[in-house]
Amino acid sequence: MAASTTTTICVNVTLRRKKCLIPRYFSFCSNTNVFTTRHMVNLNTASRCVASSEGGVFSVTSPSQFDVDYLGQSTKGDLNLNLNLGTDEEVGLQGPIEEVARMEAQGAENLLNHLGILDPLTARHSPRGIFCTRTLNLRSISAIGYDMDYTLMHYNVMAWEGRAYDYCMDNLKNMGFPVDGLAFDPELVIRGLVIDKEKGNLVKADRFGYIKRAMHGTRMLSTREVSEMYGRELVDLRKESRWEFLNTLFSVSEAVAYMQMVDRLDEGVIAEDLGPLEYKGLYKAVGKALFRAHVEGQLKSEIMSNPELFVQPDPELPLALLDQKEAGKRLLLITNSDYHYTDKMMQHSFNRFLPNNMIWRDLFDMVIVSARKPEFFQMSHPMYEVVTGEGLMRPCFKAYPGGLYSGGSAQMVENSLGIHGDEILYVGDHIYTDVSQSKVHLRWRTALICRELEQEYSALIHNESHRAKLVELINQKEVVGDLFNQLRLALQRRTKGRPAQTLAATRMDDKELTESIQKLLIVMQRLDEKIAPMLEEDGEHFNKRWGFLSRAGLWDKSHLMRQIEKYADIYTSRVSNFLHYTPFMYFHAQEQSLAHDSYSFHRLGDDKNG
Repeated sequence: MAASTTTTICVNVTLRRKKCLIPRYFSFCSNTNVFTTRHMVNLNTASRCVASSEGGVFSVTSPSQFDVDYLGQSTKGDLNLNLNLGTDEEVGLQGPIEEVARMEAQGAENLLNHLGILDPLTARHSPRGIFCTRTLNLRSISAIGYDMDYTLMHYNVMAWEGRAYDYCMDNLKNMGFPVDGLAFDPELVIRGLVIDKEKGNLVKADRFGYIKRAMHGTRMLSTREVSEMYGRELVDLRKESRWEFLNTLFSVSEAVAYMQMVDRLDEGVIAEDLGPLEYKGLYKAVGKALFRAHVEGQLKSEIMSNPELFVQPDPELPLALLDQKEAGKRLLLITNSDYHYTDKMMQHSFNRFLPNNMIWRDLFDMVIVSARKPEFFQMSHPMYEVVTGEGLMRPCFKAYPGGLYSGGSAQMVENSLGIHGDEILYVGDHIYTDVSQSKVHLRWRTALICRELEQEYSALIHNESHRAKLVELINQKEVVGDLFNQLRLALQRRTKGRPAQTLAATRMDDKELTESIQKLLIVMQRLDEKIAPMLEEDGEHFNKRWGFLSRAGLWDKSHLMRQIEKYADIYTSRVSNFLHYTPFMYFHAQEQSLAHDSYSFHRLGDDKNG
């Protein structure tokens, strides 16, 4: 391997008036510490830039000095300029800031493109983007905590959940349930669906809780059946005795097994000696069988012996965490997995991708295993320090940076690090266990990992022409339907001897009015015949049964998306996506459109016409 070279970079701040501060063309000399541009570099400024490594030029806003910016975000961690570099004219900043900023932004975009780095706007419009629901200044974050399973490591769903399903079915068979002929079908369910334990159904709800699609056992219900069954009911996740939300990919194996066993219960082939089972009792039996598969340790032992069969490696992920650590973030690992499993899986997923003989433990300021989330965020539990490589532990009452612990609580973490609340960002894949509880009880900032976003993003792109055609047909029906309704009202008023809304409509003769209504009605009926199957097909590129993960119907968000927006400040498909941004990123929430925002469209049209 060739010896690495050190490159010294100094930003040129002595450009001519109306020249962009950021050089558009540059080159690195491979064997020398030289940075060349088309612009002349002032040597005095360059020497001061070199001194910046000693803290003379820049300073970082400390926790005791921070303020809040105009969006209400903490300015802690912002970089400040200590030196007076001269007048605006001397540094090339003369003129209105709007003009200067426009030129600088254009120059920055050109340089980012030249470097092959995506600008934030482009990065957002990508399957690997980080999407923001609540503005988050990453500079002000002092510590970042990570879940492990399906967060820091992504499992092959078919392999992991398939084996979990197999163990679950073996346990059900030993309990006397008929499971012969059943096989794991990962396409049967998706994350974000809700199990109705009273009726043996799996449902998809919109953001308000209205049920849009439903499946009984493994049979999809028709729109009429859904309406008749749930016309007066809403999904209420607070009623845990009835509704079970599929928060994570770990829910897939359980949901597949349950829906298949609902079919067996309906068929009457489950032995009576198992007890008077109804749908709720059946769900409890399936959950018990799957819980045994995890508790008895056979599943995790199999994974630990052959992790390459179950884990999808991500070489970029350790580097993303290394950037955060070197930027001064304290990294925490907080997982419900035990020490032996955590150590084995982290070694497999991290060590080979880290530089300079680092190991995974070197990344983290604190590691907590067997955390017992969500209770970890809600109350205190006894804490033990793991003191040997074999996992031997001793009781302790205070956590220290650099330690490895079992149990404890989030409050202990805050006390140990001397930070709390919105200074901590927690990243996990489980909406309830990881995201909502750390948000509700501690006001930590939160990030949700949802690997399916990459597939959904691709499906949305693939579905673009289909959706455009569907919207066009619906808009056509809306215009035709509006005329139909106006003529129908005119006919209704005519029968009562009253005039229509307009003189022209009032003067239409009876035959013309009747024939127009008939024609429009036929057009709408034919449009309905075209639109209905297209609505059913919408989202089938993601999942043929349930459509898109984040949407419930053409216009509305799914219940899952509502949960994400409510509890996750940012969300993305994988932790390594942070590598495409920086540890200093300021994530801005996008503008939220409102139903009455359309006024701006009409105002714009009026202004143009005027």
